[in-house]
Amino acid sequence: MLLQNKNAVVYGAGGSLGGAVAKALAGAGARVFLTGHRLPSVQKIADEILATRGTVEVDEVDAFNEDAIHAHLERVVQKAGKVDISFNAVGVDVVQNIPLTDIALDDFVRPVTLTMQTRFLTAIAAGKVMMRQGSGVILFLTATPGGIGYPFTGGFAPACCAVEALSRNLAIELGVYGIRVVTIRSGGSPDSKVFKDAIDSNPAGMEPIIRMMKADTALKQMPLMADIANTAVFLASDMAGKITGVTVDVTAGTTAGLNYKVQSAEERFPTFGQEK
Repeated sequence: MLLQNKNAVVYGAGGSLGGAVAKALAGAGARVFLTGHRLPSVQKIADEILATRGTVEVDEVDAFNEDAIHAHLERVVQKAGKVDISFNAVGVDVVQNIPLTDIALDDFVRPVTLTMQTRFLTAIAAGKVMMRQGSGVILFLTATPGGIGYPFTGGFAPACCAVEALSRNLAIELGVYGIRVVTIRSGGSPDSKVFKDAIDSNPAGMEPIIRMMKADTALKQMPLMADIANTAVFLASDMAGKITGVTVDVTAGTTAGLNYKVQSAEERFPTFGQEK
């Protein structure tokens, strides 16, 4: 297993993407320490991991509280001896679908401030533990607006850019201690809770949105949560031992260039892929 004998701390593990990454880390052999501010949702993920014979522990941790974060990590060290992987998937409410010329200042600034607060606190706490042990991997998560102009995303876009900048700088400062820092840039995952809820509440309205997002990608497919989770496993493993200070793009090519003008193979050649 890629992550055998590794200890991973996941913040925001009760969310759909945080839970997917937590289960993937556990499935790769890691002992996972799941945290969140709503224990029932975190415990649900833990139960799923236990059902597959994974090793997991659950704690209620406020990922915006510095003392709570440090206290939890010290408990992890006491139990497991070290912290090998830190991943923060804590969600922050964002006001979107409003032009920047119309959005309120607080609605624009709040997601940037809150996103950076929790990412900074958890990464720095993990970094201090990892400096003592001389190894570790800190993973960040952003999205498409971190790499390309994306209208009507409010404060979400600058928050993504800020996280990626923090990741780069932290990688340079911590690299001398044997610590790697990498960002995963995700595209929208149609199987994530936010998309599923939107589709369930407004299927007719979401259908053209999903179609448009697929058209924007190079591969004409949106990345699923499993694609993000599998990338996290690889980056946390020794196989990625020389990867640090970069953002790994898992947007199916969207940030390389919007591709809505290029037809898919099936559209251009109706018989593409069919048996002769």
